Amino acid sequence: MMCLLALSFASAGQTAPQIVIETKRTALVLTVNNGKKLLQSYLGKKQERSSYELMKGGREVYLTAGMDNQFEPAIRMVHADGNPSLDLRYVTHNTVDSAGMQHSTIVLKDPVYPVEVKLHYRSYYNEDVLKCWSEIVHQEKKPVMLTQYASALLHFNATEYWLTQFHGDWAREMNVVEEKLNNGIKSIESKLGTRTNFYQTQVFFLSLNDRSTETTGEVIAGTLAWTGNFKFAFEVDQRNGLRVISGMNPFASEYFLKQGEVFTTPEFIYTYSSEGKGFASRNIHRWARNFAVLDGNQPRMTLLNNWEATHTDFTEKRLVELFDEAKKLGVDLFLLDDGWFGNKYPRNDDKNGLGDWQEDKSKLPSGIGYLVKEAVNREIKFGIWLEPEMVNPKSELYNLHPEWILKLPNREENYGRNQLVLDLINPVVQDFVFRTVDDLMMKNPGIAFIKWDCNRSMTNAFSPFLKDKQTHLYIDYTKALYKIMERIRTKYPHLPIMLCAGGGGRTDYGALKYFTEFWPSDNTDALERIYIQWGYSYFFPANTISAHVTSMGKQQSLKFRTDVAMMGKMGYDIRVNNFTADELLFSSEAVKTYKRISPVIWLGDLYRLISPYDENRMLLMYTNQNKDKAILFNYHLHTRRKDFFRPVQLQGLVPEKKYRVREINLMPGVKSVMPDHDKVYTGEYLMTTGLNLTPGRVNPLSSNIMEIIAE
Repeated sequence: MMCLLALSFASAGQTAPQIVIETKRTALVLTVNNGKKLLQSYLGKKQERSSYELMKGGREVYLTAGMDNQFEPAIRMVHADGNPSLDLRYVTHNTVDSAGMQHSTIVLKDPVYPVEVKLHYRSYYNEDVLKCWSEIVHQEKKPVMLTQYASALLHFNATEYWLTQFHGDWAREMNVVEEKLNNGIKSIESKLGTRTNFYQTQVFFLSLNDRSTETTGEVIAGTLAWTGNFKFAFEVDQRNGLRVISGMNPFASEYFLKQGEVFTTPEFIYTYSSEGKGFASRNIHRWARNFAVLDGNQPRMTLLNNWEATHTDFTEKRLVELFDEAKKLGVDLFLLDDGWFGNKYPRNDDKNGLGDWQEDKSKLPSGIGYLVKEAVNREIKFGIWLEPEMVNPKSELYNLHPEWILKLPNREENYGRNQLVLDLINPVVQDFVFRTVDDLMMKNPGIAFIKWDCNRSMTNAFSPFLKDKQTHLYIDYTKALYKIMERIRTKYPHLPIMLCAGGGGRTDYGALKYFTEFWPSDNTDALERIYIQWGYSYFFPANTISAHVTSMGKQQSLKFRTDVAMMGKMGYDIRVNNFTADELLFSSEAVKTYKRISPVIWLGDLYRLISPYDENRMLLMYTNQNKDKAILFNYHLHTRRKDFFRPVQLQGLVPEKKYRVREINLMPGVKSVMPDHDKVYTGEYLMTTGLNLTPGRVNPLSSNIMEIIAE
């Protein structure tokens, strides 16, 4: 059932309206003052409705520049007559309730200039998630210039503020750093155009009053659904008030808005928790699976990738041999990585052929169709790698269409991984990228998976198509990427596609509505992956985090590497023919085990029990929605003889239920030495006394997976 509420604030004697946006546990209260300014009066734990009526005043929701505001604005506009001011007053709002969601639209207008801003708020009741964005439009005869355009501005009043951010580089993504905010502005931002998460990721935790833990403290978890340049600004003022502004990065991106053209900002997604970061994570995970990730609640495929086995040096015969190895493993899919294309400029390394998407006749004389057929004959599916946004200077595409490429005039070309970025803003280039995918699928309809890569950021970027509007480049490129993905998804709505960007250079919910998963890092060393996957786990559900068993980190056992991959979306990128008989048996059984337990991992609630940043071990567990099955992952890192590990208190179980605890995924012929293996405990015991997960002397870089099932 849908109900619609519309209110306006027109007459001087009318009571100022209050807009209450609620989820199961959270409330955002907006109030209109006598000057028709829209104020944030409350954000926090849900209360009785009568309490909200007492909440008057607050701070302006969408601060403008050029008037009396002395702090960072949410929006700045320069009008056609050169006036750099904006004054936004409340006009009306409406709220629509439907299927566990509430959508409020609030209209603000300038009383002098014909400018309108619509603020959108969508609440997801059961997931405890809020989403907001803005729409900006004007009716001036000439274009206006937007120089700032936030998706959201939130106000906080607390004694202290602690910011957790996630930063890194290639092969060391998602390092976790926490710091106290002081007076002034702290920003987290990207100016990279593509592969924008290269150094900073567009996610954060904000703890109020004191540091939050996994289970305690008030905390906001926020992220931006945008695959381009982003910026979060945290401004603490002279009275210790905090403003958080989230949106696209306005750096070098002044936007000239034509009359009647609607400028829509990306969605800012956040959740409030009074029970620490773990609760906030679970809110984001549930929301993501239900609303944000393509087929977020559907099964995923396990795969074998050829990259480590062959790199770009392979033949048709060698690939078919790898199909047999995939069959022995028991995986669902074989993924052909980079190196399969190019004839005039064969793709034998990363210097040639990018952009020439025809099969290399010397490597694949029978074509992709033959490989699809041979895979199907072995009862596995076939997937393929693409990097359709990029081009090598040594390619036919570069020679034919230099006007399709982002590069500065009158300057030497600047390369990243020996390549340049195509000008997706040009509709002709959009058609080319779409046809790259569509032609491949039409010619080879048996292709069941695509890995979509993006290996360089924008440098020395100039769009021939935009001509004198170069400040639109960063924004319009991302919008163009979305247009292409919309076309692909219209024709191939459920084709699994992995989002990759030289590792974790693109991990955001603006892109993930078109993709089923992402590649977190090119670093597949299992020890390093523990930290990387721990970081991603705060904001992304396990079924989106691709994790492959590889030969990187050879000092680690195959079991350790497999156990680390199992806590995400497991796959393989390894030379299976180098396995011993025991390793092959273990791996084929591990695939079976993973397929059996994966519904709990992919769709369950995540509880991070012990952080690798705090101890020489890491523990986390997934519990299904009925709380009758759980999977516990226990990793010992660089342990020393003096390390003493206490029993681990579990979370997310039912105190009254009885659970049997069993160790699984053991090497052939190996029996569990865990003290609590195959014993039955109450949920209360497991959550208060806990499990002893350190039998005798602990070996460094060892691991255990425990299955916990209610009896």
